[in-house]
Amino acid sequence: MDWLEAERDYDDEVIGMTTLGRLFEDAAERYRNRPAQRYKGGVYDRSLWSDETDGQSPVVAAEPGGFRALSYAEMREVVRGLAAGFRDLGLEGGDRVAIVSNTRMEWAQTDFALLAAGCVVTTVYPGSSPDGIRYLLDDPGATAVVTEDAALTETVLSLEDDLETDLSFVASIDRLPEEPAFDREDVLTLGDVYVRGASAFDADAYESWVDAPAVDDLASLIYTSGTTGTPKGVELTHRNFRSNVNQIRKRFGPRPDRDPALPSIDETMQTVSYLPLAHVFERLAGHFIMFASGACVAYAESPDTLQEDFSAVSPTAATSVPRVYEKIYDAVREQASESSVKQRIFEWATAVGREHYESDDPGAALRAKHRVADRLVFSQVREALGGNVELLISGGGSLSAELCTLYHAMGLPIYEGYGLTETAPVVTVNPIEEPKVGTIGPPLPDLEIEIDESVVDREAFDDPGRVGELLVRGPNVARGYWNKPGPTARAFTDEVPAREADGGTAASGADGRWFRTGDVVHLRPDGYVEFRERSKQLLVLSTGKNVAPGPIEDAFATTPVVEQCMVIGDEEKFVAALIVPNTDHVREWASAEGIDLPDDPGAMVEDERVHAYVASTVDQVNEAFEPHERIKQFRLIPQEFTEENEMLTPTMKKKRRVILQHFSGLVDDIYAE
Repeated sequence: MDWLEAERDYDDEVIGMTTLGRLFEDAAERYRNRPAQRYKGGVYDRSLWSDETDGQSPVVAAEPGGFRALSYAEMREVVRGLAAGFRDLGLEGGDRVAIVSNTRMEWAQTDFALLAAGCVVTTVYPGSSPDGIRYLLDDPGATAVVTEDAALTETVLSLEDDLETDLSFVASIDRLPEEPAFDREDVLTLGDVYVRGASAFDADAYESWVDAPAVDDLASLIYTSGTTGTPKGVELTHRNFRSNVNQIRKRFGPRPDRDPALPSIDETMQTVSYLPLAHVFERLAGHFIMFASGACVAYAESPDTLQEDFSAVSPTAATSVPRVYEKIYDAVREQASESSVKQRIFEWATAVGREHYESDDPGAALRAKHRVADRLVFSQVREALGGNVELLISGGGSLSAELCTLYHAMGLPIYEGYGLTETAPVVTVNPIEEPKVGTIGPPLPDLEIEIDESVVDREAFDDPGRVGELLVRGPNVARGYWNKPGPTARAFTDEVPAREADGGTAASGADGRWFRTGDVVHLRPDGYVEFRERSKQLLVLSTGKNVAPGPIEDAFATTPVVEQCMVIGDEEKFVAALIVPNTDHVREWASAEGIDLPDDPGAMVEDERVHAYVASTVDQVNEAFEPHERIKQFRLIPQEFTEENEMLTPTMKKKRRVILQHFSGLVDDIYAE
């Protein structure tokens, strides 16, 4: 694989070792006349273009529903003004400042401004409960907070008396009401901060703030999702993020060895950002690497308006999580099911597309079929996403191999990767030159991995290569957990398990301690990695057999009948599942069959005919798995797992403990005998 050597040796103006504030300043100078951000009008009541800015802000309101662009020079002006405003308000280098907001243009500007001012950015999901927000402000000792709007400002102020650290100010991104519930001088808008900074800005002082932190100083605290306990603040330094930017640039940058027809992450790229910037995946993949490379980032109104926003922006790339790709595919399939003819065409086209993609040498007949399938179906899917998508990145969970194949077949290639908050975050990702569906790719350059085979029953796996817990070492690995020496000592180690001579992957430049990921993977002989399961989520049946629930759950991704599935069975005799049916599809099926189903969702999932219909899909999925991995029993549940009911994290991962507790009665019923 010549590209592996080429990426190791690649160097350009983006690759370097600087603070993140300097990363942005360098990019803004290189690409000053190119578009940096695109923002949608009619969504927010933005204070940066309100009357409070007295015409001093370069931000101009976009037309409702339309997108307007800021150049790198204009974005830099906002960042510099905000940085000076934050310092004028009393913030100093090393102060920890929380951002409590959804993903939007101002989140990115505030992040770079705080980093340029020498502060440490700590992130808070705006959908967190008041207790959750209190913890995420209190644990890092935040001295100031940037909120999204008046409602979140009120929430933060209501928690103020419970915080051990006094807040010096709270700044709202959106305008505040003329007569707010609070009347305090220490409650501002981002527009106020900018005006204050614009008048106080001093270029020499600003440069000193940008370069004051050492690259090994703390840049951000990002808290783990809490799916396995209390969220822990991961200490990520400027070096951690900067190293991961370098590593990704080496894999996806415009290397001279790459076929010019293949996409690259460079200044021509346009992307849409909609995942939480509070999460490390979007912060790096949709933010730091994009701005470092001169790309243009457009901000979607919300995950519910993606088709509308993609059509308006016509992006060339996007990052997302498997659940979003599943929902996009479900929407396409649902449109195709409007008539029996359209549905048959869709099913024929996807079968042809899959066969064509998996064929090493498609003959003339298959190529002709694929052209017809592309004209009838695939081209319309691409147009629905703006018509210009060249690459899609998937992270934050495992993606169904069948679904990934279908996207590739439709001309929408998904390059699946893997990472964690503790690795800033990307560890592996499929290369554009040689993607292998079903894998999470080989490790990035300048890091190394090891496999601890002692954590699994090796006899339960017949894969060639090595299976066990993944360990990672490199400059992108965090230094530990904030104020948690015990968990830090358990997760970060100087020791590595003994291995055979042909295991592991060495990398020049890798150093530091090993991080135990807690994830079971398969390191193949070709150097690519396959994700198996979180070691804590690996089911150990009472028979001693190990079962990874992830691949079984992923197998339902392309079925129209099942919306969501959670596989269970730890310490039990057999595998079972909690299944959320696709209610709309089930009702359409029932109507076509002349079956009258009850209107109440709870009564519908208890209907024996519905259970039998879903069971046929379960039987089909079971055929792909070993006998001990097959779902023997399942129960249907009437509500989808969502962030709102606290069964999903903000990045759409299942909170298994919460789900099991909520449906404990159904689980007990399954295993009662």
